[in-house]
Amino acid sequence: MLKLSACVELLFRSEPMADRFLLAANAGVQACEIWNYTRHDIAELKEGIEKSGIPLSTMCVGATNPELAEEYAKHALLSEESGDILCRIAEESVKTASILGVSNLILTTGQERDDISRYEQHANLVCALRKAAPIFESAGITAVLEPLNVVKNHRGYYLFSAYEAFAVIREVQSPRVKLLYDIYHQQLTDGNLIANITGNIDLIGHFHVADAPGRNEPGTGEINYKNVFAAIASTSYQHYVGLEYTPLQEDAAALKETLSLAGYN
Repeated sequence: MLKLSACVELLFRSEPMADRFLLAANAGVQACEIWNYTRHDIAELKEGIEKSGIPLSTMCVGATNPELAEEYAKHALLSEESGDILCRIAEESVKTASILGVSNLILTTGQERDDISRYEQHANLVCALRKAAPIFESAGITAVLEPLNVVKNHRGYYLFSAYEAFAVIREVQSPRVKLLYDIYHQQLTDGNLIANITGNIDLIGHFHVADAPGRNEPGTGEINYKNVFAAIASTSYQHYVGLEYTPLQEDAAALKETLSLAGYN
């Protein structure tokens, strides 16, 4: 059975963060996730985890030091300097993740550069991940690299195709650096969802779920999520499937329908 993780940045938004975890747990999911932890109160997150009895599975890497955050935003993962910067970001992020019991940290590449070739950017990306990999490995936390679509939501973003992303993960060769396969983004970008997922499942450390178009709950668009969920469940995948969508109906009802599509009664 798939383990579902609700993104409480988008669900139960009218409630305090500490209460969203319990509402998600009561709806039947097994974990929650957030985006940038630096925008949240760590004590409130811990309260939410403790009140709900479910873990915080996933969040983005970040830096509370504004100068480091600005430097990371400027270079992201595509510069020659990116490895050193990412190591500093990773060291802080894994400490916070360890405090909160988080198992996955999301990485994004940043915008494509126009001053060097895509070949050089690809090489810089691989080098940065290789340099930071031992930090994630020592902490027992998995960094998950996320491709994003440039068709609608993230124009100019460097890593849009899962095909290149899988190649990056293979080149890095770390058990703690994997792919975040966002089904919504990849439907817009590559399609061929089930074949790409099942053929590369060993490289995937996390999923994000939303239907397309609209980025709403499964069942509201063109993706056959019943089949996609069944395909993931048929593999050896043991990690979380994150529900990162804006529901068109009441939040708990949307979660209930998603659980049903994932095989929960």
